[in-house]
Amino acid sequence: MAKKKTKKDTSNQIAQNKKARHDYFIEEVHEAGLSLQGWEIKSIRAGKVNIKESYILLKDNEAWLFGAQITPLITASSHSEHDPLRLRKLLLHRRELDRLMGQVDRGGYTIVPLDMHWSKNGKVKCDIGLAKGKKQHDKRATEKEREWNRDKQRILKMAR
Repeated sequence: MAKKKTKKDTSNQIAQNKKARHDYFIEEVHEAGLSLQGWEIKSIRAGKVNIKESYILLKDNEAWLFGAQITPLITASSHSEHDPLRLRKLLLHRRELDRLMGQVDRGGYTIVPLDMHWSKNGKVKCDIGLAKGKKQHDKRATEKEREWNRDKQRILKMAR
């Protein structure tokens, strides 16, 4: 008997970037830590995060999350400045970072955040994908294949 595919555990998922999978072919996925401030963690726990329009910048041998919006809570401290769109440093190993930089420079790839989630030890992690852009006809073909798989599942379910 074949094993069933199990979906990824979404109980620890914070935010997901569905647009990235629609606009890009994802070649590889890496998990990176995030350097966050205290008010950002509180906002993330409250679910006030959006990574839909964000991307990864590679600058000075470091990776930065650009465009991720973490809205500060109303109860956040008023004596410090809260910028919801600030650059956030991604924590990656040097080998991973060098490899990603090489792929982006030579291979024409881009790096996009796919989702944010809690790790087992309570830290916020971000799955980033090495991606190549899709053309319009590729997007249509992906949509057609997804619809066919859905119809196929319906037909198999009715046949039982």
